[in-house]
Amino acid sequence: MSHFQYRVSHINLPRLYASSNAGMSNTHLANRQAFFRHRIIPRQLVDTNLRDTTTEIFGHRVSAPIGFAPIGINKIYHPSGEIAVAKVAGELNLPYCLSTAGSSPIEKVGKANGKGPRFYQLYMPHDDELTLSLLNRAWDSGFDALILTTDTWQLGWRHDDVANSNYAFYRGIGADLGLTDPVFQKRCREAGIDVEKDKVAASTKWIDSVWHGRAWSWEKIPWLIEQWKKISGGRPFVIKGIQSVADAKKCVEYGVDGIVVSNHAGRQVDGAIASLDALENIASAVGDKIYIMFDSGVRGGSDVAKALSLGARFVFVGRLWIWGLSIMGEEEVRHVMKSLLADFDILMAVGGINKVDEFDKSVLESYPKSYSMIPEKVL
Repeated sequence: MSHFQYRVSHINLPRLYASSNAGMSNTHLANRQAFFRHRIIPRQLVDTNLRDTTTEIFGHRVSAPIGFAPIGINKIYHPSGEIAVAKVAGELNLPYCLSTAGSSPIEKVGKANGKGPRFYQLYMPHDDELTLSLLNRAWDSGFDALILTTDTWQLGWRHDDVANSNYAFYRGIGADLGLTDPVFQKRCREAGIDVEKDKVAASTKWIDSVWHGRAWSWEKIPWLIEQWKKISGGRPFVIKGIQSVADAKKCVEYGVDGIVVSNHAGRQVDGAIASLDALENIASAVGDKIYIMFDSGVRGGSDVAKALSLGARFVFVGRLWIWGLSIMGEEEVRHVMKSLLADFDILMAVGGINKVDEFDKSVLESYPKSYSMIPEKVL
């Protein structure tokens, strides 16, 4: 392991990359504050001895309405990377989402996940042939829903990352998903880059081939939906990063199967709307027309309950398990997620909720939006 890898994996994380936010972290702060203004109203004398935390997502019956959000370059947190996380997700029967920024090959991650439900999160390359190669690899490896992330074609301004030059790909670390792609390997050969001998050059080309320099528009969505449906035989297509009612309505108009209401945990647009507030707006507008999922700011079982009550049908978590991965690898990912499941299950037990679909606005008392401008640290 290089000095850089050791430094990032064992000293600076989770303080740095996993915990970095856009700008002054105002969106990150707002995400947490939004949860505080909703309070759960417990119901008494409800027999919850036979409560059921399971739910269904895209045809999969899963243990709880909780999934592993897509997070890239897991190997900077622990050498086992995505392999360990996918394994735990499969064990727990919780959906696992693999990021295009993954530091392990798609095929190995799929194998590690076993029979678990798994979805592929796409950052769409500038090269259509490369996009199709990624989609085919994902489908062939058992990833049966596609999640297009639209809010990160360019990284937000994150002070910690800039100050510490904390961009692993430019150091030749963590781009294994891309470097193992046959189309990308062909592009490297065309550019005179030997993927095996010059990982820095190859990794730099990978990040520049996918993220930098191309903002996509709605015009590209019909093509991507058509290609994925053709490859997968009609499996779900989802857009992640939706925050406005107008964009949610666009998704309905374009025939998108689901959306993830997400502001990338406050890592992209500083001073933006809290994702939970966006969820409430969007669910009120299109909740009966499209499958709504949520992420950004979730820290415990009550947060999951609040998101479900405000209209989400499923909730993804990211930082919780990535912090665990950085501390003790597979063992800590398992501990963190089993703890979250226990937290959610006990909340249902003592809150008088027997089934996931019983969560609605009647479970909450909600107060007016009121966000402090004091620059406090909120984990």
